[in-house]
Amino acid sequence: MAATTSRLLDLLELLQNRPVTSGGQIAERLAVDRRTVRRYITALQELGIPIEGERGPGGGYRMRPGYRLPPLMLTGDEAVVVVLGMMAARHLGLEGADGTLGHALAKISRVLPGPLRSRIEAVQATVGFTIPPRHAVPAAGDAIPARAGAIPALAEAIWQGRRVRASYQSPGRAQTAREFSPHGLVIHSGYCYLAAYDHDRHALRTFRLDRMRHIAVTGTPAIPAPPGFDAVGYVSRSLARTPWPWRVEVLLDAPLSQVAQQLPATLAELTPTGGGTLLRMRVTSLDWMASVLAGLDCGFTIHQPEELRASVRALAERLSVAAAR
Repeated sequence: MAATTSRLLDLLELLQNRPVTSGGQIAERLAVDRRTVRRYITALQELGIPIEGERGPGGGYRMRPGYRLPPLMLTGDEAVVVVLGMMAARHLGLEGADGTLGHALAKISRVLPGPLRSRIEAVQATVGFTIPPRHAVPAAGDAIPARAGAIPALAEAIWQGRRVRASYQSPGRAQTAREFSPHGLVIHSGYCYLAAYDHDRHALRTFRLDRMRHIAVTGTPAIPAPPGFDAVGYVSRSLARTPWPWRVEVLLDAPLSQVAQQLPATLAELTPTGGGTLLRMRVTSLDWMASVLAGLDCGFTIHQPEELRASVRALAERLSVAAAR
């Protein structure tokens, strides 16, 4: 029964995407004979779907012109992929305070055939994630909720080249009204960031969506992004430059290709040099930084800060003592 349901969904998808589809094309696509194709067509017609047959050369089956299928027409594999994506989004904290993703998952489950619904429930019950779950940040009082509405609203503003106004509050600072030209949205570690030109600061900036309030897309044309602008690369560099207390600069005795596999762009700025790779980072703990350097499996020269040398020596002594036990 599950195989038949999947084939009927494939047939509907095929008929909707082509003006006319021959019986032979359907049989080949579904891996069935032509007699089975006619039986499937009849079954769909009995469900009230207006499928018409055309005889003669170039004939076949078609959906009545103007008819549109319901929006949710997923094959079994497509439904599983959609559910896995929504599960991952919830785990990463991308769900709004109103439980948007949970409601969407419930709707999908309700409209699926019984066997496929069981398959989806099995996926939800048995699939786990190694990274710890993140919880969405509440967005009380937003004109557009930070999770549910801000992403599509800002994406549309980027697509249409429109400016956006919003209130923004950085940690420890007063809330300010801002106007910016949005260039790209980037999701990292459960947060969504906006790369945009800030018209109040007259410079490119990175904004975190959960810190925005009262987002409004205006009719004013946005300033275009710089030629070749890469939103992911820009946001990654911005995150690596977050002003933590310690600014670290170390020359690594390893090529950029090796180091980049161990340190993501959101964590460190990496610049190739004649003698290796120059690493720049902002960190809160020099002891943690020492452990990062120890795990890179290459020699290094500390440029700054001087205090990092003490942390590296202390780590070396602890490892030496542990090895001697």
